[in-house]
Amino acid sequence: MNLKSISQLFSLHDVRNMALGAVVIFGGLALSGLTLYAHQTGKIRLAGFSAGASLLFVLLILIFIVPPLARNAGREASQMNLPFEFTTGGAVMLVLVLIVGFSAWNTGNNLLFLVLSFMIAALVVGFFAGSICLKKLDVTMRFPETIYAGQRTPILVSINNRKRFFPAFSVVVEVRGKERERSIAAVELDAILPKWAAKRLGRAPVVRRTLNHFVHIGAKQRLEAKTEHIFPNRGRLSIQDFELSTKFPLGFFRHRRRLPAREAELIVFPKIIDVAAEMENSPLELGKITSSKRGIGQDLLSLRNYQPQDDLRRIDWKATARTRQLTVREFAAEDEKRATIIFDTRIIKNRGNELPLREKIEAEQAGKPIVVSEKFESGASITASILTNFVDENAEVRLAINGETGEYGVGRSHLNAELKRLANTEPYLLAENNSSELESDLERIFNESNDNHRFLVTASETGDLSTEFAQRLKIIRY
Repeated sequence: MNLKSISQLFSLHDVRNMALGAVVIFGGLALSGLTLYAHQTGKIRLAGFSAGASLLFVLLILIFIVPPLARNAGREASQMNLPFEFTTGGAVMLVLVLIVGFSAWNTGNNLLFLVLSFMIAALVVGFFAGSICLKKLDVTMRFPETIYAGQRTPILVSINNRKRFFPAFSVVVEVRGKERERSIAAVELDAILPKWAAKRLGRAPVVRRTLNHFVHIGAKQRLEAKTEHIFPNRGRLSIQDFELSTKFPLGFFRHRRRLPAREAELIVFPKIIDVAAEMENSPLELGKITSSKRGIGQDLLSLRNYQPQDDLRRIDWKATARTRQLTVREFAAEDEKRATIIFDTRIIKNRGNELPLREKIEAEQAGKPIVVSEKFESGASITASILTNFVDENAEVRLAINGETGEYGVGRSHLNAELKRLANTEPYLLAENNSSELESDLERIFNESNDNHRFLVTASETGDLSTEFAQRLKIIRY
C-alpha cells in the first residue's frame, strides 16, 4: 500500500471538497464559541457579528455538506430493508410541521394550532394508508429462455392482491439482485488497501431493475402486464428478491416491502452484430460438398430400421407404413462443415481499454451499467455472432476460450450453452503482450483435430505468431 495507489480513489475535486467542508465546519464551531464568549463577557456588538457569521456558515453547511451526505445515506438506506423513507415532499412537510409547531407554541395562536393538527393528520393518514396498500401482495415474473444484450426482452409480471376489501394504488414492482459476487474493482482494491477496507469496499452492490408500475389493483384481483426491458450488457443477474413500493396517497412517504423470490439467474447473452465482413470467404461456402458418409447434411443417404437412440424426427412415416416397421432416414454428411471459434480473452492493461478505479466504483455504486473493457465486449459480440452464423447454417461448431474447448454440436440448445459460457467470461488483463501463451493454446487445439476451419478472435498483436498458425487460422482482431 502506498500513497500513489491510494490516490486512485480520490480526485482533486474530492480533496477540494474535503478541505472546504473542514473549513466550513470548524469555522462554524469557532464562531459558535466566539458568540458564547461574547455573550458571557457582555460584548453585544461582537456577539451580534459572530451570530450573523454563524448563520452564514450554517447556510454553507446546508448547501455544500448536507446534500452529499444525504445522497450517500439514501444510497446506503436503499440497500437496507427499511419499511419506509421520507420523500422530498415528506421532508419539506416535516420541516413545516416543526416551524408551525414552534410558532403555535410561541404565540399561542389557535389558528396555527388548527393548521398544525391538519398537517400532522395528513402525515399520519398518509403513513398508515401507504402501509396498508402494500400488505398481502404477491408477485411473479416470467422471462424468456434467451436474453440478448441490446435487444428488447419481453417480461411478464403478475401481481395478486389478496386483501378482501382494500385495493392497492400506484405500486412499483422492482427485482433486486447481484450481477457478480464481488465488485468489479475488487482485485485492484485488494492490492492497495488493507484487507478489512478492501472487503468492505469490494462488496458487489445490489442492483435494481424496475419491472412495472401498477396504478390500481382491486381487492382479490390478479393483474398481469407485459413489459419490455433492454439489458445493456452481457452477464448474469442473480435474483434475490422483489421490492414493492408506493408513495400513495400523498407522496410524503415511500413505503417499501420486500418479497422473497426463488433462486434464479438471468443470463444475458452477448449482443449479436452483423459480421458479414468478418465472415467473408469463410468456410460456410465450403461445407456444401456431399459426402458418402453419414452426417447432418440435407441429402438422403439411405433408409434403415429404427434404433432406440435415433431421433424421432428422422422417422420416415411413409416407409414405415409400407414396411410396417419403424424406418428412419440417414443423411449424407456435408464435407468439412465444422468450425472451431477460438476466443482469446487476453487484453493489455492501461491502454485506454480500462476505466479508472474511482470511476468504476462510482458508476457501480450508482447502479449504472459498467463493464471492465468496452473493447472486450466488442470481442465477445463478434464471437457470439460468428457462432450464431455457423449454427444457422446447420454446421457443427465448438467454442474455445483461452484453450478450454467445448464439444462440437449443432442446433439452438448447443448455441445457447456456448453463449452462456461467453456471457460469464471475463477479460484476462496482462501487463504486456505474450504470444507464447496464445501459441500454446493454439497448438493444443490443433492437435485435437486436423479437419476444421478455425477462427481466432483476439485483441493481441498477431504479428508474432508463427507462419504455420497464421496460415491455418482466420484471424479477427477486436
